[in-house]
Amino acid sequence: MKKLIAYFSASGVTEKAAKQLAQITGADLHEIAPAIAYTQADLDWRDKKSRSTMEMTDPQSRPALAEEKTDLSAYDTVYIGFPIWWGVAPRVVNTFIDNNDMAGKQLVIFATSGGSGLDYAVKDLQKTYPQLHIKAGKLLNGSVTEDIL
Repeated sequence: MKKLIAYFSASGVTEKAAKQLAQITGADLHEIAPAIAYTQADLDWRDKKSRSTMEMTDPQSRPALAEEKTDLSAYDTVYIGFPIWWGVAPRVVNTFIDNNDMAGKQLVIFATSGGSGLDYAVKDLQKTYPQLHIKAGKLLNGSVTEDIL
């Protein structure tokens, strides 16, 4: 069973966790990179006109990716990691899921967060994608020491 760690990281925190998880699981690593990288100003959640705020207040927002499609055909399990924004996955993660064939794959969600839990983000993805097999992994705010399955 081949595994992939796909992650979005705006500040490097989730990237660090994803790399540790990839080492532990022996999984391949793939960055979910936006077509236009986020700046500090884009990430200012207190600014109602910042890019991240505008995206997160629109559930239909799907920011473009640097790599529109990713070949997932070789993978049975795809771990999807992200920092929790407004209690859920950043919209760029939705773009990744929308753009790729996830049918028949086990999707394991992990995240980093300064205060939110993982449950609401997982339930939101399950509600958005009821046809997919999405399960909760763990919050990875510290060192990753084991597989999260």
